[in-house]
Formats: sequence, structure tokens, C-alpha cells
Amino acid sequence: MKSRILEFKDSGISWIGQIPKHWEVKRLKFTLNERKENNKPVKTDFILSLTNEKGVIPYSEKGAQGNISKDDITGYKLAYPNDIILNSMNVVIGSVGLSSYFGAISPVYYALYSKENSNIKFYNYIFQTSVFQNSLKGLGNGILEIRMRIPMSNLNNVFLPYPPLNEQKKIAEFLDKKCEIIDKRVENLERKINTLKEYKKSLISECVTKGLNPKILKFKDSGIPWIGQIPKHWEIKKLKYIATKIYKGNGITKEQVFENGDMPCVRYGEIYTKYNYSFDECFSYTFEKVLNSTSYFGYGDILFTCTGELIEEIGKNVVYLGHKKCLAGGDIIILNHKQNPSFLNYALDCNYARNQKSYGKAKLKVVHISSREISNLFVVLPPLNEQKEIAEFLDKKCEKIDRLNENYTKQITTLKEYKKSLIYECVTGKKEI
Repeated sequence: MKSRILEFKDSGISWIGQIPKHWEVKRLKFTLNERKENNKPVKTDFILSLTNEKGVIPYSEKGAQGNISKDDITGYKLAYPNDIILNSMNVVIGSVGLSSYFGAISPVYYALYSKENSNIKFYNYIFQTSVFQNSLKGLGNGILEIRMRIPMSNLNNVFLPYPPLNEQKKIAEFLDKKCEIIDKRVENLERKINTLKEYKKSLISECVTKGLNPKILKFKDSGIPWIGQIPKHWEIKKLKYIATKIYKGNGITKEQVFENGDMPCVRYGEIYTKYNYSFDECFSYTFEKVLNSTSYFGYGDILFTCTGELIEEIGKNVVYLGHKKCLAGGDIIILNHKQNPSFLNYALDCNYARNQKSYGKAKLKVVHISSREISNLFVVLPPLNEQKEIAEFLDKKCEKIDRLNENYTKQITTLKEYKKSLIYECVTGKKEI
């Protein structure tokens, strides 16, 4: 790569900034065409979908429920390999990608193909830059800024960098190579994270059903297929027989959460998004006086979610190890007990417990679990002294695993940020190729 001094000029477009002096800026309609070919009569029933992470994929791989009949797709449009597909309602948050397929796309998607002097891969990279995506805010029609449908007439008038065709091709090829290297590193780190997560699940299940020294213990059949053999001196009990109390939380709305509130509280959605295995402080606060009714929990209590969209998440449990009295919101089940809190929480999140929580719920779109179902969960119980030993062992092991995964996650974030920065620098001519 030869070094040379590039002269720059102001592009006149704020998101682009300075560009090489010999580059131009052109409206999108002069660089890309919208494909307006419809699917009536039906030419294909191969439906394409769009995700922020994976780009354009077959609809069947998205995991969406329900089939689309041929009658449903006569209003769809056609897309071809090397078309840029973008979601007119979500492009500002990165719902855009380059298609590798011929298929039918939703009417809310646009399919764009290149004009004679435009390289489609170069322009796809422009669409990948968050700076460009952010510049599209305000062009749409709707209530929420990130869910506004951007009319094609507005998109057509957006200005884009327009280098000579040979440079477009060169930049696209350079980014293909660089992004492939970055993506492989990210995939490798994601594999490591998933491997550690699976190891963690396996370790927890092994410890809470077999103990820390299974080689020196005598075993007996638990009588429950998904649990199998357990140490001879351990017990199996339903949760209702070891619970002091099982009860539900009461609704706490967003409007009833205050930064300066005097009472810590947990809302059910936060169990999915903000809490892991255990916590000793709450993220949210409220005032008791604004609530119609209250449900409290304290040290050692285990909280379960009642509702979820994913079957594997239903009945997610966390244990509270703080010492302040707290309030539980609606769709939360609270378990009060006299077992070792950390051990019982691990036991209720292991494979055999998850199998019980999800049993018979596979076909439901929104999954619910009741207090009665929670109370009837079987749990394997060693003596309290062994519970303590197992919990302390798992705390240390899981902390190491979580720390490793946290480090890998930070590396992934850094790589993705570098990739975005690299793409932006290249497609606006600020980095010499």
C-alpha cells in the first residue's frame, strides 16, 4: 500500500464530513434503484427475513412461529442475490443487509440494486454504519423515532458518498477481507462464551444431584427419570414441603418507580434483564404510599418469573442475599424457606428443575407458570452442611466462569466497535486503502 497525501474537501453533509477532493456526493436515487417486482402471481414461496445481527436470512431460520400461506405472500415483493434489503421501519437501528438469496420479502422491506456506476457491496457497507443510520432519524412517519416507516421518496433524497467506481470496488474488497477477520474473531469468542455457559450448566447440575465427591458416595434411584441416581443419604421433596411460604408479588408500574424512592423493589422484567443468580441490592425504588397492595421479600428468599416469551426462560429464579426489606412486583412468585439459599437457588435453576418448569408448555406462544406449579417442583436435598459446601464451591467456580465470559464479551464489544469505525472511515474516504 503506497502512502500518498490526500487532499480533502467538505462534503456538505454532516454525517459524512470531509471526503477526498476527487470524490462526489450523490442522492441515493442516482446510485441505487428500488426493485419493485411483486410476487403476484406467486413466483416463489421462499420467504426472506431480516435481523440486526445476521442480516438477510431465510424466514424459517428466524424462529418465528406460524407458516405463511401462498395467499399471504401475493402482496410480498421479490428480492434477488446482491440486493440490499432494508426494513423501512427499523433501518435506523441496523435492520439492513445484503441478500444472498432469491426470495419474497415483506411489503415493509425495500430491495435496492446498484446502478451502472455503483458497487452494491460498497453501498451496503454505508448502510452498516451507525453514523449513517442515525442520520436517517426524522425521515419517517410514526410515533416512535426508531419505529418510523421511512418512505422511499425520502430515502431516495439522502446524500451518499460517491467515489469513482474502481475505488468503490477496492474499498468493498478491503472491507470484505478485514470484516471477515473481525467476524471470525467474534465467532470464536462467542463459541468460547457458549462453551463456558454449557459447562456452567453441566457443573451446577452435577453438583446439586451428585455432590462434590460422587466417587466415594453410595447412590440410590431417585425414582424420577430426569434426575436419575442421587446420593443414598439425600432426599427428594416437593418445594411446597420445604417452603415456609409461597406467594405472589403485586403490580408495580413504571410510573410507580422513582429514583428517590425509599423502598427497594424488583419488577418481573428486571429478573430477565438485570439480575443473574443472586443479588443483594435492587436496581429500582418506589414509595409504599403509592401502591395499593404490597408483597415483601427478604434475605434468602427466591424469586421466580411467572411469564415469559421463551420456554427455556420460564420460571427463571434468582436469590436475594441482601438485608433490606424489599417489594416484589406482579408476575413474580416468592419462595420463603429454611434451606441454604444459594444451594436451593442453584438446584432450582439446574437442568432437572428447568425440565419440570417447561414441561407441557412447548406449544405456547406466551409461557406462564403458576404458584401451584412452582410448589410442585421436585428438588434434591442434601443435608444443610453439604448444601453449604456445594453452594460455596459453585459460587467460586461460577464467579471464575462469569469473569471469563465478561472478559470475552468486552473483547466482542471492542471488535464490533472497531469494525463500525473501520467501515465508516473507509466509506467516507478518511482511511487510505
